Amino acid sequence: MVGPAAKREGVAHLQAALGLSERRACSIVNADRKMIRYRSCRPPDTELRTHLRELANERKRFGYRRLFVLLRQQGEPSGINRIYRLYREEGLTVRKRRARRRAVGARAPILVEARPNARWSLDLSETSSPAAGGSVS
Repeated sequence: MVGPAAKREGVAHLQAALGLSERRACSIVNADRKMIRYRSCRPPDTELRTHLRELANERKRFGYRRLFVLLRQQGEPSGINRIYRLYREEGLTVRKRRARRRAVGARAPILVEARPNARWSLDLSETSSPAAGGSVS
């Protein structure tokens, strides 16, 4: 699925490169002409975007929900949907945790003795110990 911005670019390209009319280019791209001519009246939100980006850089493990709470505590009246839209438009994401370091080297195999009573094992599970309520018979 292609968004309105991509369709606008496609229509502009067809008009510039092939010299097509707006009506013909819109029919090829399958776009409505009102959508092509639309200009947004929405304010740019530059202060809120910069503040959101600063908070996200300070607290790298905070997602948009916790950043929304911080902004709300600082007196920002915007709703969570607006904060989420700006968060996505700025390309902010929670940083992935680094992988745990794994043990290096091969593990030594357990030696199995050939004679009886050479190795003893102790079962420390909760069900078999008398202190945990296990039965002693």
